[in-house]
Amino acid sequence: MSVWLAPLRLVADFALPPRCPGCGAVTGQDHRFCAGCWGSLRFLAPPWCAACHTPFAFDRGEAALCPDCIADPPQHAGILAAVAYGDVARTVALRFKYGGRIAFAETIARQLRRLLPGDADLLVPVPLHRWRLWARGFNQAALIAAALGRSSGVPADPLLLRRIKATPPLRGMGAKARARTVAGVFRTVDPNGTVAGKAVVLVDDIHTSGATTDGCTAALLDAGAKSVTILCWARVLDPNG
Repeated sequence: MSVWLAPLRLVADFALPPRCPGCGAVTGQDHRFCAGCWGSLRFLAPPWCAACHTPFAFDRGEAALCPDCIADPPQHAGILAAVAYGDVARTVALRFKYGGRIAFAETIARQLRRLLPGDADLLVPVPLHRWRLWARGFNQAALIAAALGRSSGVPADPLLLRRIKATPPLRGMGAKARARTVAGVFRTVDPNGTVAGKAVVLVDDIHTSGATTDGCTAALLDAGAKSVTILCWARVLDPNG
């Protein structure tokens, strides 16, 4: 930083100090949580299902599968979420999505960086329909993917996957109704065959039932992706609870 700008930075830091994304308390650095909010976050890690990474209460072995994956093996290569959905995780997501706190994209990307698969070739955000994009002004998943791409060097393509039909909210629907609602909703726009043979990471903010990401995964695999791993900020561990 220029010596001429340093005094201005000190003034800005005093007037607008870094604040916790969860509660707004003053913190030592940008994108850092206060001790209370940090301690309230449940970070997800093994032991978990080998296919979908649903956490287990105890270690069942590296190849163990949850009942859902035994009954219906997923097309995706796993769901990697930084934290379980809870009070602090929800507050961050809501302030980001509806409060216009777009700097939280960097906050979330910093937590996702450690989970990024080593073989990742391409970051693709879950798309919004154009009507919702116009209303909100931004796609939160695309902002997270862009921030993660900058820090990791993995390219992000916000235009490769499109949501071609608007859909009603999935909340309150059963699994079959959710699947029917998103059927045929997603399409790749990839005239150059960018996705073919690539290990794709599908980026989102909140993972709930998986209906939306299943639709995205199917579209990417149909376009020739080698694999699709889902990467998100928070995961609802009991969508029916």
